[in-house]
Amino acid sequence: MVHYQQYCGVSKEELFPQGEMMGKKQKKFLTVAPFECSWPNDLRFREAGRGCVAFDAFAHNDVTVVFREQVGSQHYHYKRDNCPHYTVIIGSHRNKRLKIEVDGKTVVDAAGVGLCCSSAFQSYWISIYDGLISIGKGRYPFQNLCFQWLDSNPNCTVQYIGLSSWDRHVGYRNVNVLPATPNHLSLWKHVDFVEHDFGEDDLEQELEDGIANYESWGLGKFLENWELSDMFFIVGKEERVVPAHKLVLEACGDFCLSSSVEEVVHLPDISYSVLHALLQYIYTGHTQILESDLCSLKSLSLQYKVMSLVRQCEEILERIISNKQLVDSTQLVDIFYPSWLQCSKTFPYGLPIDRERLERFLSTGEYSDLDLYVGVHDFVLRSHKVILGSWSTPFTKMFTNGMRESVSSVVCLKDVPLEAFKIMLEFMYSGELNKEATEGINTLLLQLLLLADEFGVTLLHQECCKILLECLSEGWSSPIGRRTQYAQFFK
Repeated sequence: MVHYQQYCGVSKEELFPQGEMMGKKQKKFLTVAPFECSWPNDLRFREAGRGCVAFDAFAHNDVTVVFREQVGSQHYHYKRDNCPHYTVIIGSHRNKRLKIEVDGKTVVDAAGVGLCCSSAFQSYWISIYDGLISIGKGRYPFQNLCFQWLDSNPNCTVQYIGLSSWDRHVGYRNVNVLPATPNHLSLWKHVDFVEHDFGEDDLEQELEDGIANYESWGLGKFLENWELSDMFFIVGKEERVVPAHKLVLEACGDFCLSSSVEEVVHLPDISYSVLHALLQYIYTGHTQILESDLCSLKSLSLQYKVMSLVRQCEEILERIISNKQLVDSTQLVDIFYPSWLQCSKTFPYGLPIDRERLERFLSTGEYSDLDLYVGVHDFVLRSHKVILGSWSTPFTKMFTNGMRESVSSVVCLKDVPLEAFKIMLEFMYSGELNKEATEGINTLLLQLLLLADEFGVTLLHQECCKILLECLSEGWSSPIGRRTQYAQFFK
């Protein structure tokens, strides 16, 4: 069956009213069990035989995507399907081959690069256009092409998309369906300004780079890092000093920190391992701790009102008691934040951070350590270096390279369009794109696209490109529409 992990002692029925639960869950991380398939209702091409699905997957092998005319069942398997369909298997034969099957018969079995990644989520896209099947990886659909195959007898009826597996669980998230036209590839090349030539060595290198980029993105790189920290704990009898960031802590709990002075918090009765587990959970959404330290972690989490971690510690302790087991002082326990509780599929996805509280800190300037002077009129935006740095490598380097911006709370961005930058800043705090920027192809959207590229805000860049594709697709059906869309895009 398709498993949705449940945590915190809160039932999914309580969180999602009847009729809304399935729609909510389909947008979250899902795990497909071996030999089964998930058919989310909204995963279908707008036009039969033509479309692109982009997604992140986490698997040891056999990321399996099925395309067919009608929705299949939960226990559907492409090997037993008598109806026409395409199946793409990424990482077949223990992550050594790429396979394409037509109606259950193998037509492509390409040896070479194992595209699956079991250490992090990896981004892929699969496009079908009148029998031309294109497969690539990376966050930008229609680029980073890995393989293409043309069906001489194309199936132009496929429309529904199933997310499947083979003999191991496969995790999926951020699944999006995009339109596909013959002109999309040239559009994406124009947007990205890069020509790609992918041999096997290039693919392996890009996979490694992709994993490195995934790991370098987010708050995790600032965990117990003195860079950009504005407070620290002194913990245990050994008085170990542990740096942290007020904004991050206050966005997920109640640490009672001052917004005006550097804070020092003394925890003489808490061991470093317990504090580390709490901070690791906050900054990464995951931690490990010895069973014997669970009670201490629960108490510290309760003290600072990190309630999701409190409930998870309680659940684990109850499970140990109900199984009539003794607490094992050598046994490590894994704790993951239940990311399916969140509405946002991007930041702060997977982290126990209250997005509304984070947005309030942006609007009020509380805990701000940065004044951004933007545009020709030096409009001032108060912000937080740790948030900008978590999204953007250029900003991280700006704040940590030892130059003027590293020690100053003021950064001047004279040549940056103000409205577009404000929307990008809001995206960094909410993970959602302002509706003002999504109303067709306009100057604001193009400015935003270029800003996201300049500052390396990859997910925002992806969202802008997706909007451009959808706008061009909707206006492509007539000669007048084509001329209008091109005029808007290239003016």
